[in-house]
Amino acid sequence: MRTFITEPERRTPVIAETDILVIGGGSAGLAAAVAASRAGARAMLVERYGSLGGLATNGLIILLLTLDDGRGKQVIAGLCQEMVDRLSARKACLFPPKEEWGSPDAVLVEKYQRLGLVWGSGPHVVRYSVAYDPEEFKCEADLMVTEAGVDLRFHRWATGVVKDGDRITHVVFESKAGREAIACSAVIDCTGDADIAVLAGEPVESERVHPWLWFRTANVDEDAAETSKLRPGYYKTTGEHGYLHPWGAAERIEHDIDAANPDDLTYAEVECRRLVRAEVDRLRGKAPGFERAYLAGFAATLGITETRRLVGKHMLTREEMDQPRPDAVAITGNWTKYGSTYEIPWASLIPQGTTNLAVAGRCISADHRAHHATKEIPSCFATGEAAGLGAALALQHGVTHQGLDVESLAGSAPPAPTCRREWGTHCRGRLPACGSRLRARRRTEAGP
Repeated sequence: MRTFITEPERRTPVIAETDILVIGGGSAGLAAAVAASRAGARAMLVERYGSLGGLATNGLIILLLTLDDGRGKQVIAGLCQEMVDRLSARKACLFPPKEEWGSPDAVLVEKYQRLGLVWGSGPHVVRYSVAYDPEEFKCEADLMVTEAGVDLRFHRWATGVVKDGDRITHVVFESKAGREAIACSAVIDCTGDADIAVLAGEPVESERVHPWLWFRTANVDEDAAETSKLRPGYYKTTGEHGYLHPWGAAERIEHDIDAANPDDLTYAEVECRRLVRAEVDRLRGKAPGFERAYLAGFAATLGITETRRLVGKHMLTREEMDQPRPDAVAITGNWTKYGSTYEIPWASLIPQGTTNLAVAGRCISADHRAHHATKEIPSCFATGEAAGLGAALALQHGVTHQGLDVESLAGSAPPAPTCRREWGTHCRGRLPACGSRLRARRRTEAGP
């Protein structure tokens, strides 16, 4: 039988106020905050850890799968492409040149499979996917948000919301500084677990999963490792003499977990580390080239890609694959299927009730099968960018998120991608590559 304690009434200080409060600093939150700020809104980004990127950095899922449709056509650009450009300038990423996208050449396909850039069932072609250095990603993410004027706050965990009718007025955070609140005009939930949607009383669907714990090895004899029959189990990325191991616990761990349950997470963290260390020992004993290898690092967070998903105004389904939508705000390919795309509507980013809340990233309103595509990092960039722009536009037009007329806001794109810093995104869907399909010129100091 559960027992309870009664806490005394307390006053919580309001430490800041912002237009758009983005919670969760993964790829979706990064994109949402930058897009909102570049569109002219005051944006604040709050992240529970001390760096940005989420699974894209701390989870060591350091592969952007994918920015194309599997036919050689780029479908995600915007802020995701900007991150690739920044990493490329630092020589901190690897990807196929454009002329190779969509190529069925077996030699090229094998080359990029070895880099972890081609997945799924064949027959394969070269995908526009990107391998990158996670530490460089963290630094570029810091620069992107600070250059955009985003108010960045680390080391705070959202624990509650205050609502006035159907609007969130404050979000409550806990940290070493105690309990604090931030006032806001709009909120974007980029927690990955739909935490804010749950706190706001919105319905969600939940999934149990087998956890992953990606890890890296170093001091590998690459010549021997590259010719090993065990080669498909690890990938060469941006570092020398080391490999990335996308290690999953299915069929190894005792049971699947509810990754929104802290006790299940505790079990999975301990068990996955134990099993990964055993896997490294196995590689040393059986895998050519790994005789003197060592464990260079676990991912700092479990590779959890599904917990809770919003049940929003519209649930994107598997049956909507390859179906065009006039109300789409983002588009994504499918990392395991060739030639398949999803057009993601604004209604999949907003809840049924709370009128100033949007979600982005892997907790958008999609069914389990569509989620397989929409959970990936490039797609999270795209939905984050769309959510940031949409929230900014709703504030500028004085409407609720449900009242935002997405179709009237979409139109022809600016003439060249060089305008990216002037516009929220350089492509709004009429060009082959887009991040978000919404448009917003930056607000001047005089107002929108």
